[in-house]
Amino acid sequence: MTGEAPVAIIFFGTPGFAVPSLKALIEENEEVAAVVTQPDRIKGRGHALSAPPVKEFAVSQGISVLQPYKIKDLLLHKELAAYRPEFFIVVAYGRILPEEILRIPARGCINVHASLLPKYRGAAPIQRSLLMGEKITGVTTMMMDQGLDTGDILMQSVLSIEEDDDASSLSKRLAELGAKTLIDTIKGIREGCVGPLPQQGEVSYAPPLGKEDGRINWHKSAAELVNFIRGMNPWPSAFCRLGDERIKILRAKASGGSSEPGRIEKASSGKLIAGTAEGLLIIEELQPEGKKVMPAAAFLAGRKIREGHEKFS
Repeated sequence: MTGEAPVAIIFFGTPGFAVPSLKALIEENEEVAAVVTQPDRIKGRGHALSAPPVKEFAVSQGISVLQPYKIKDLLLHKELAAYRPEFFIVVAYGRILPEEILRIPARGCINVHASLLPKYRGAAPIQRSLLMGEKITGVTTMMMDQGLDTGDILMQSVLSIEEDDDASSLSKRLAELGAKTLIDTIKGIREGCVGPLPQQGEVSYAPPLGKEDGRINWHKSAAELVNFIRGMNPWPSAFCRLGDERIKILRAKASGGSSEPGRIEKASSGKLIAGTAEGLLIIEELQPEGKKVMPAAAFLAGRKIREGHEKFS
């Protein structure tokens, strides 16, 4: 072993959100020695194995990929340590790293998190920021510790949430911002002008979402439901039932007026409007079970819905 300072980077990440950060490291000519990502998963109706987006990109760049089933595997620890890494970079990897791994890199583990910590610690910060009707969000780079997004902050970058943002569009913009902030963070650490500072402010959490979390509660206000629909798109999707039919609602607007929660007030002239606890919900885009996404006008074509009588549940 030589006395040279460690320069290698090991990248931990899994979904598409992490790809811009990995791409940025490569474009900056960083020595990304290996990528650690989740194992391939069975997806879709064909039950075919599907590789994580980070793996697909890493393979296209000729980077070695590790997909451990157990992050506490001692052989994995030895393999990672053998690279003598300067940093571990972690972007939406999906598993908590144990202390033994956090201790490996010479300069520590940097995490890119999609919120302005300490707000929205946890797995679903983008969705939760939309659900709560936030106007501002951003990304945080931090030094990882064993807590849930409790590490000291390195840098933060702010981003405005647009009125038409949903979790998909906001995720893409935050991913690009996260990549830029990551590069600035690494440069700042090496130049000695960026250092860790304790998190300050009110703590909130963004626990992971499940399929049933997308069920629409019509006893909320129209404004709350618009935020709910934005936050749940594309997954797990906001859904309700019309009779026996399961329907996803992907885009909607709030309007004034009053009605019984869930009752369909208008289902004609291409407009689909339902009551809520406060205000009316104008449904613009939806997806009936087993069919493609469609505008409200296409959904209504050929259907006979009794306005003022039928209800979403």
